[in-house]
Amino acid sequence: MVDKLKNYLHRVKSSPKAKILVGGLVIIGLATTVFSMRKTVIVSIDGKEQKIITYKGTVEGALHDNDIEIGPKDKVQPSVNSELSNNERIAIHRAVKVNVALDGKKLTLQSAEKTVADMFKAEGISVDTVDKVQPSEDMQLTNDMNITVIRVSSKEVTEVKTLDYETVIRNDENLDKSVSKTVQEGKNGDKELTYKVVYEDGKEVSRKLVAEKVTNKPVNKIVVKGSGESVALSRGDSVIYKKKLDMTATAYSIGNFTASGARTSRNPSGWSTIAVDPNVIPLGTKVYIPGYGLAIAADTGTAIKNNKIDLFMSSYSDACNWGLRSVELYIIAYPGQ
Repeated sequence: MVDKLKNYLHRVKSSPKAKILVGGLVIIGLATTVFSMRKTVIVSIDGKEQKIITYKGTVEGALHDNDIEIGPKDKVQPSVNSELSNNERIAIHRAVKVNVALDGKKLTLQSAEKTVADMFKAEGISVDTVDKVQPSEDMQLTNDMNITVIRVSSKEVTEVKTLDYETVIRNDENLDKSVSKTVQEGKNGDKELTYKVVYEDGKEVSRKLVAEKVTNKPVNKIVVKGSGESVALSRGDSVIYKKKLDMTATAYSIGNFTASGARTSRNPSGWSTIAVDPNVIPLGTKVYIPGYGLAIAADTGTAIKNNKIDLFMSSYSDACNWGLRSVELYIIAYPGQ
């Protein structure tokens, strides 16, 4: 504008009055130009405001003239290349130092972002929704803030657990209590357990059972144990008995048939005949009497009541020799067994 004014004045006639007039016009023009370039600007730095005067036309020029430096990560609004107008407001947000620990690294960053989440986005730091951030992502950034990102992941893990077999004991009264035998061997089974395992920075922090399935059922071991008592026979072997009774025994030798119609018998090496009270010992019961032998309860008698028995002998003299005795009677088998 000043150059145009000079060119114009050269074309004006150079008279003294003209010179005075031209000089006045130049001063007025220069003053007008300078005044039009002067601007008052309000600068806010992290919320603290100040007024500055500038003759520059851009934000960058105004800040430079007033010795206001801008760091590489500071935020300026409007941008430094924007044109200024009078009474413009310039907002400057200074970057702060933040320390970020993640993925086994420690980073020191400068950021002028408002929150932790904004800083992550600006710095290209990827944080999954399940990750843990301390402090939380909505916290405002402060100088020298320490931020920790804990990577959280999970997966399903399947383990196989051994199912121990059980040992089942079955009692057999037909076997002596000293007898024990395995009739079925046991076999362990398998069960699959599926867990949801949670890891933080690669370390397991929890696991929860989410499914289980038996893939092989265990087979129980079966052991048969004798529960019966045995009595030694006079011929050397032994026999299992079901019950022992204390009896009073007499003897008889008359009669070829029992009350039930069976033939009487005296067989020291086999089965002999005895008379019993059927209310105590059912007819047909097999017994053993020490000193007499094996016998079958096949006969009755009017005098044979309660715990009395009558033993059949092959002769009268044998019956007399037996007389009256207290004996132990061992029931070996009940009728039908």
